[in-house]
Amino acid sequence: MSSAVHNNEGLREQFLRGMSRVASTVTVVTTAGEAGLHGVTISAMSSVSADGERPTLLVCVHHRSAAAEAIRTNGRFAVNILRAEESFVSEHFAGRVRGEDGDKFSCTDWEAGTTGQPRVAGALAAFDCVLASEQRIGTHHLFIGAVEELYLGETGEPLIYSNRQYGRPASIQ
Repeated sequence: MSSAVHNNEGLREQFLRGMSRVASTVTVVTTAGEAGLHGVTISAMSSVSADGERPTLLVCVHHRSAAAEAIRTNGRFAVNILRAEESFVSEHFAGRVRGEDGDKFSCTDWEAGTTGQPRVAGALAAFDCVLASEQRIGTHHLFIGAVEELYLGETGEPLIYSNRQYGRPASIQ
């Protein structure tokens, strides 16, 4: 039986339940610069446009994440598309798992992109971006990045998140 909720209190909970059913590619957004080295796992990332001076993409980062203010200060960030077998990287950057040294960046190997932003070595794909625009809406900062460099790793399956669990795509042919 389906239900519709229209009051604000119930609508928030229904919204969260509904969004948990959306399958999203898991990404780790990283930034390095005068504000330091920071990173966070996100599932809200999208292409904005492939046209214009540079392609652009959108990432949403919670305002309480140290990465949000660091991205604003550093003016640069990388978007790392994780492979299906890299859920451990997501867990570290989501703060669910801590390494012995307390440094979430020690969970995997890194390379520097054109702007010096850290990208997961061998990532499925990584976008090295300059911050083009940002706005805070509710609890999240929306960052638009102009892509300076795109790294394409070997083909493979992306890590996805849906129904509050990790997964991988399956063909329905």
